[in-house]
Amino acid sequence: QANSAPALPIRPTRFEDFAVYRSFNGGSKKSADVRVAGGGGYVAVVDSLEVSVLHHLGVFASDFPSSREFYVAALGALDIAPGYETSDVAEFWRPEDDTPSLSLEQAVGDVTRGLHLAFAAPDRARVDEFFHASLRAGGRERVAPRFWPEYRAYCAFVSDPDGNNIEAVHKEAV
Repeated sequence: QANSAPALPIRPTRFEDFAVYRSFNGGSKKSADVRVAGGGGYVAVVDSLEVSVLHHLGVFASDFPSSREFYVAALGALDIAPGYETSDVAEFWRPEDDTPSLSLEQAVGDVTRGLHLAFAAPDRARVDEFFHASLRAGGRERVAPRFWPEYRAYCAFVSDPDGNNIEAVHKEAV
């Protein structure tokens, strides 16, 4: 039997950078802490209900203490900090909202590699701060902060200790 459409009133919404809708009545939209690499995805917005595409993302590190040091420094520049920690887990979120979050964990099996993860920055200065803090904490430079006119974004890219591509991005007005 074919799947039938859901009974809830859903309107598809295209997004470029990954947006989480926090209030449907007021029509407000807030940039998320992370975006899908490449953008251009779709999210189903359900009228009168809060829906988010991403709740949390897990990154499994080969060397948890080194990776934790990197992420504390890099994300601290963006006001993202561990909200929950154990000896081998650090879950990062913004103080005002625990989702979406990044769960950094000591790898027991496979290590996360090849990931491109972008975090929203409120301004260019925070992108610069992210970049320099990342390098001081053991990150490796991929692309120094610069403006990308085709994306109307100011971005910096670094590699975390396992080589994942970590980005800070500030979207600018047209």
